[in-house]
Amino acid sequence: MRAELNRAWRIFATGLSFLSFGLGGLLLWAFVFPWIRWRHRRDPQARRLAARRVVQRSFAAFIEGMRRLGVLTYEFHGEAKLARPGLLVLANHPTLIDVVFLISRLPNADCVVRAGLFANPFTRGPVRATGYISNAGGPELVEDCIRSIRAGSCLVIFPEGTRTRPGQPPVLQRGAANIAVRGAIDITPVTICCDPPTLSKGLPWYRVPTRRFHVTIRVHDDISVTSLTDPRRGEAAQARDVTDWLKRFFFEGGADGRTGTGDQRTDHRVAGAGRPPGGGHR
Repeated sequence: MRAELNRAWRIFATGLSFLSFGLGGLLLWAFVFPWIRWRHRRDPQARRLAARRVVQRSFAAFIEGMRRLGVLTYEFHGEAKLARPGLLVLANHPTLIDVVFLISRLPNADCVVRAGLFANPFTRGPVRATGYISNAGGPELVEDCIRSIRAGSCLVIFPEGTRTRPGQPPVLQRGAANIAVRGAIDITPVTICCDPPTLSKGLPWYRVPTRRFHVTIRVHDDISVTSLTDPRRGEAAQARDVTDWLKRFFFEGGADGRTGTGDQRTDHRVAGAGRPPGGGHR
């Protein structure tokens, strides 16, 4: 009976969390972003950065709210590496809220979003105010992404293009690799693990697991794109090489051997999960 009550609570708390997420987007659009537009009406760059910081803090509050409600626990490894400007952050995509976790740690985050989100009443406020890049950009999309990174934004991209489908082989798009190759931009890989799996592709939000789920986000050391490619090959061939490497890294155990982990214990943080092995709780 206790287990059933706990699961019923987590279903309710999950629904409440997503409801608050949608309502929060509406409130930001109606009250916060108009004030930001007025406050920085003569400085578009300052206006965009202020909006991105509001989204970052809102996402951090959303994640912490889910933790306090008993829906999830989480931990970051190597979080300090995300404090640098001009990153190309590439991550696997097991859950619906992966982008929320990442943007909650990036004060100047940019990302490529579906064009439909610019018209959705719950999301149009944040995506327009922050200047996120629409995936309807066509041939200029890659150049838009490169310009964003060179301007100091941290671009978050999931090379799969959508959430991983459980039980199916991953299929990676080449857009992220094209950005890295054409812009000669190093990659900051991030691995995300959700245990037990939930909020995955094709799984409704109310199918909560038997216990609260735990999300582990590990920020790895940067990878030089030139170390993954042969400069004598064309851009298309180099993009294929980078995409193949990303597939091995994220889905074939490459994260254990192909990259260093750095001194991650010094900035290791656990929320709601007790004391991590070998590290402190901050």
